Amino acid sequence: MPTAPSDPTIQVKDMTINPYPVYRRLRAEAPVMFAPALNRTLITKAVDTRAIKDNPALFSSNDPTTPMERAFEAHTLMRKDDDAHLRERNAMMPTFAPKYIKNHWLPMYDKLADEYLDRLPKGEVIDLFPELAGPIAAKMLGEMMGIPNATDEELQRWSQALIDGAGNFGYFDEPFARAAQANIEINNCIRSNEDRLRADPDPSALSMMINVDEPIEYSQIIANIKIAIGGGINEPRDALLTILYGLLTNPDQLEHIRETENWELAFQEGVRWVAPIQVSGRVARDDTMIQGIDIPKGTIVMVCQASANHDEDVFQDGHEYNVFRKSAPHQSFGSGPHHCMGMHIARLTVAGILLPKMFERFPNMRLEDPAAVNWRGFGFRGPINLPIRLH
Repeated sequence: MPTAPSDPTIQVKDMTINPYPVYRRLRAEAPVMFAPALNRTLITKAVDTRAIKDNPALFSSNDPTTPMERAFEAHTLMRKDDDAHLRERNAMMPTFAPKYIKNHWLPMYDKLADEYLDRLPKGEVIDLFPELAGPIAAKMLGEMMGIPNATDEELQRWSQALIDGAGNFGYFDEPFARAAQANIEINNCIRSNEDRLRADPDPSALSMMINVDEPIEYSQIIANIKIAIGGGINEPRDALLTILYGLLTNPDQLEHIRETENWELAFQEGVRWVAPIQVSGRVARDDTMIQGIDIPKGTIVMVCQASANHDEDVFQDGHEYNVFRKSAPHQSFGSGPHHCMGMHIARLTVAGILLPKMFERFPNMRLEDPAAVNWRGFGFRGPINLPIRLH
């Protein structure tokens, strides 16, 4: 059987700047491609990425070579399968129960949105990344995790350190050093909240995990909080910034969304267009084939949902933000047992609360210079600046 071709030109630094030209080429020429610089086989077609995630019996999440374990100083639920994964995932799930989302988290976010929007000056150009998108995502995450004493700045710094460490496929020293410092600070912050939450439980994840009759191991409680810090800030932050960029550079689409008040459509198209979490690792548990290519047992595959979301077989002109496109399911929140547990809260807060409030307050806001917006990230991706004039 044919083995995956190898492409030494695929480099982390280039993928960090813009992976999409590489994905487009691979989908057309070699949808199963080994990248020596990553020591992984890239899977870029939508049919294959979904099939892999939906088949944990054949593709394990337990990748022993991922930098995530070193970055998080833990074997996290993201890299576990079957009962071990389910037990740790279920420990956090009560926080995301519909009753708590409706009665606790959404009212809290509604107040936070007003508070953070009140800080923004009308008539001025501001960068929404540091002035709104990052801080409000951090604040909400801190509340939901049960660590409200962590500042917005601390949570954002911790999140970025963990993300950079988890995506450090080049195994450079500096990202791991920042992740190690973040781990020390996160551990201390978690411990500082435990007595309070034992005395006065609330719907936060830390409270839920330490107050159950049969808690999971303490090390995994901490690991679960770190996973949420790593992914729970960048997803709503980057989704918001991406959607704003898409709408403000396409006035006809913005007009349609405002007239129909279909902010959910704008949200779904934004996270499809630029997936906040771009790739996921899996390991073949047995010999198999993908696209006629032999995948031996033990092969580490990198499932590229960012590429799947642009697949020409599913999306026409997938490289464009277009709320008018024919509806088709994207893969940004994953599928199978590891689908994103924060998907609904991200959607309900960003699309249901923050976007409509922003355009109500600043109906004539505009993006000063689309060309000045910088996009970065291979494992996690979004705009790293968004200069907006607020009117």
